[in-house]
Amino acid sequence: MQKIDFSFTSTDGVVIQAIKWLKGDSVDLKGAVQIAHGMAEHIERYGDFAQALTNAGYIVYGNDHRGHGRTAGSCENVGYFADQDGWDHVVEDMYQLTEIIKAENQNLPVFIFGHSMGSFLTRSYIHQYGDLINGVILSGTGGKPGLLGNAALLVVKREIKRNGRRARSKRMDRLSFGSFNKAFAPNRTAFDWLSRDKAQVDQYIADPYCGEVFTAGFFHDMLNGLIALNKKVNTAKIPKALPIYFISGEKDPVGNNTKGVLATYQAFRDAGIKDVSYKFYPDARHEILNEINKQEVFTDVVTWLNDHS
Repeated sequence: MQKIDFSFTSTDGVVIQAIKWLKGDSVDLKGAVQIAHGMAEHIERYGDFAQALTNAGYIVYGNDHRGHGRTAGSCENVGYFADQDGWDHVVEDMYQLTEIIKAENQNLPVFIFGHSMGSFLTRSYIHQYGDLINGVILSGTGGKPGLLGNAALLVVKREIKRNGRRARSKRMDRLSFGSFNKAFAPNRTAFDWLSRDKAQVDQYIADPYCGEVFTAGFFHDMLNGLIALNKKVNTAKIPKALPIYFISGEKDPVGNNTKGVLATYQAFRDAGIKDVSYKFYPDARHEILNEINKQEVFTDVVTWLNDHS
């Protein structure tokens, strides 16, 4: 597999760092897969998944979102989207990458794979740009933030007023993720909820671009994005013919142990989306691409892509 680093400049001047993975030898491509990674991680972590996809005949692209990985540029900049409308800017960055993919791979179907925060960004993306792509895979997504989301938004607004958008919010970090590990007590680490694979958890902890406490401004942007994407008026904008596949670990706290995923699945069905399906993996946690059964997940994703290419 060949890995090519590249970058593009956003509409507001931010340089977005990205990667393209492709098979080394000549191969008839079936399609292109765009990856939207999760919060507090980066696109480099998707190399094994990209290997499985390129072996199956797909070209793979992904970028480090703003405030993440090489796009952030330094650990000090990790955890901050933008001074204003951060969520919308990240969605626009994804759109720009789609346009690059389509220009480089004309006549190939394009799919988006979004994990965790990337799945929520993808859900916002398809409200506006769903007609540009041929299918969506949502990994480790969740349901509505509900009253807790509204309460958290009030908390973060107070923090911004007091400390500014760039101040790191330990309180929001605790409110968002503090409870995730409780189901896996006694805990070996603070990130046991990510995977049963201890080596993967340890790699995450050792990575300076993973697991950082994010800023109040980031949480403000994300919470507003989550509230908006769950509104019926926005769900109704998703193209009815767009195939959507939900995958999640049965013990993923982000999806409330499948309850949040099923609620979103049903909302999509109620909105008239024709091809929407899901698969849950017993005992698997949040990062199913880094779980002990990841090869099963890779196979299922390739099978779904092949069925929709």
